[in-house]
Amino acid sequence: MANQAVLILAHGTPETAEQIPEYLRNVVSGRPLPPQVVEEIQHRYAQIGRSPLTEITLAQARLVESELAAMGQPAPVYVGMRNWRPYISEVVRQMRADGIDEAAVIAMAPQNSRTSIGLYRRAVEAEANGLRIDFTPGWARHPLLIEAFAERLRPALAKLSAEVSAAVPVLFTAHSVPARTVEAPAADAGAGKKLWPGEDADPYAEEARHTAELVARRVPQIARWGFAFQSQGASGGPWLGPSVEETLDRLAAEGVKALVLQPIGFLCDHVEILYDVDILFRKNAARLGMRLERPESLNASPTLARAVAGLARERLEHLRATR
Repeated sequence: MANQAVLILAHGTPETAEQIPEYLRNVVSGRPLPPQVVEEIQHRYAQIGRSPLTEITLAQARLVESELAAMGQPAPVYVGMRNWRPYISEVVRQMRADGIDEAAVIAMAPQNSRTSIGLYRRAVEAEANGLRIDFTPGWARHPLLIEAFAERLRPALAKLSAEVSAAVPVLFTAHSVPARTVEAPAADAGAGKKLWPGEDADPYAEEARHTAELVARRVPQIARWGFAFQSQGASGGPWLGPSVEETLDRLAAEGVKALVLQPIGFLCDHVEILYDVDILFRKNAARLGMRLERPESLNASPTLARAVAGLARERLEHLRATR
């Protein structure tokens, strides 16, 4: 009988602003970054105190473990981070040392991108060394994921609408990525030179928008909704848009005075929510004469835990069936 486990993956985040330079080197694979970029990220962390991503992800893992036990599928749940401690490589080695033979692997980033999610997968496979893995590449349309976001959105939308005595629009967001990482390969690219050999454009942008559309369908109280990409980086070349900033400018020009912004690409609080949304975007909105509110992040959502546990159970069963 093989010993099975679940491995949950996340981006990772440092505990202090002093650790930012080392962390950013991991994010950009050791490439040098301008000092002003490092200083800006340190400033953002200082504004929010710290990022709780690691501790929330560990808490999510415990919830998933409880859900699996309730489903009659008990299995230990490990957590590995791509860019910070506990690193994926270290956790996979620990799993092997613990006698784990098979693992269902799920990234806490439901929209699949062959660049970002691909890096998670390669990090796991590089250390697997005989450990059988079943990797879930994306789960952007999972019904319980959609319901988890809808559960958070409904009360926030109702509260703001009541306070301003009017229907307010909803702006869904996901993290932007460099456009070059998701565009389709050129038609005349030679064999071996295509970005994704044998495939079309990366699915990330479409999946992010589809998640937003499905959440909007689950909340019929929404009178109007839109989608934007947030947190564009400082590296060269265009990033996916429209950006939140330009979207806020357009809404203000249309006379919108209040809106709810819900990130549907993130499953817990971290710097892109606590700083980018709660401080930067809210300040931009106020400058434009708009009130911006956001729903509570999923964090310890029982519905999210059931979604991840359900995915894990399916993949563990698949591993058993294909021995």
